[in-house]
Amino acid sequence: MRIIAHLVFLLTLTLGAALQSQNLQVVQRHEYGLLARTQGKQVLFMAGSPEQMGAAHGALLSRQVQQVSPRTMSLVAAAYCFGKGEWFYDKIEEILRRSQPHTPQRFIDECLSMGKAAGIGERDALCLNFFPELFHCSGVALRGKASLNGEIIHARVLDYMADINLQKYAALQVYMPEDYNNWVSVGYAGFMGTVTAMNDKGLAIGEMGGKGEGDWDGMPMSFLMRDIMERAGTVREALQIFRETPRSCEYYFVISDKSGDMAGVYATPEIFEVLEAGQQDERLPKVPEDTVMFSAGERAKKLSERLHQHYGKITAELMIEIIKRPVAMKSNLHNAVFKPASLDLWFADAGIGKPACDMPYAKVNLNRLIEFYQENK
Repeated sequence: MRIIAHLVFLLTLTLGAALQSQNLQVVQRHEYGLLARTQGKQVLFMAGSPEQMGAAHGALLSRQVQQVSPRTMSLVAAAYCFGKGEWFYDKIEEILRRSQPHTPQRFIDECLSMGKAAGIGERDALCLNFFPELFHCSGVALRGKASLNGEIIHARVLDYMADINLQKYAALQVYMPEDYNNWVSVGYAGFMGTVTAMNDKGLAIGEMGGKGEGDWDGMPMSFLMRDIMERAGTVREALQIFRETPRSCEYYFVISDKSGDMAGVYATPEIFEVLEAGQQDERLPKVPEDTVMFSAGERAKKLSERLHQHYGKITAELMIEIIKRPVAMKSNLHNAVFKPASLDLWFADAGIGKPACDMPYAKVNLNRLIEFYQENK
């Protein structure tokens, strides 16, 4: 019966997910970028200086940026005001005042350039990129004995306000900045930072929000993750950037690289803790050998249970099944599975009324994306 059940499970994987990569098609060109589509997803390419990348972003996605700000931001503001009883934009102004001094100027310049090209004001452009500091998902990476071929499989589940329909403005973003690493982000129109990313050195990262609202005297989380993507090539280099950078709020991160290294990070402005593969922690259910994971509550228990159940057989396709509900929540906005060694990425966005985990996945390869841009710019 176990064999039959496993065969049925594998058949479900084959029939239930669109995982085969397909050709990219150019939609629109810009002097410093390109908008393309693949497998029903839009892919935004940007290259050059911060101002040039911002101009490409704003011009190629201008209508969507204008929809996100201020319309979608108004929904976020209303939800925040209702839940907290505080004025959203007062908080944004405080975040800008306290965190902007710790934010690399190249990111600010890119934000302002994007806003100008998209036809929105400077305040709205900055608001789009600093508001994630107000809101505080699951992450797992495994290797060696835990995966089928010993390779790194890294998954990231983003559970965040799918009911405001931010998924309508989803865009896989490919950044090719001057003098920094090339990288890809599962992102949204108007957003310069990242919460789900992999670079061309084979470094992947995802985050899980915690507490600490109000601890804003540091680099915003999404820009810190971007800075790591652009400057680090290994897990250990990423950890050093974490250590030396003023941080904000409370976050958990899972990081992996193509060498097979991985780590979990718990970070606040004052505390920095690293969990190595297989290391147990009292805040988590039992973690399998060769595995790093972060989640919370019943989701964490189910994730641990599924990892143990499929231990030694896990592939990218199987990981997609492992992170389905209840590991993902009803608010599941997007999911991603990385293979850093090959630079393959599977990702899914929420549908209207459907969590990302129940939607078809697209598959891309970062090297192929960069080649496509070079061939079509």
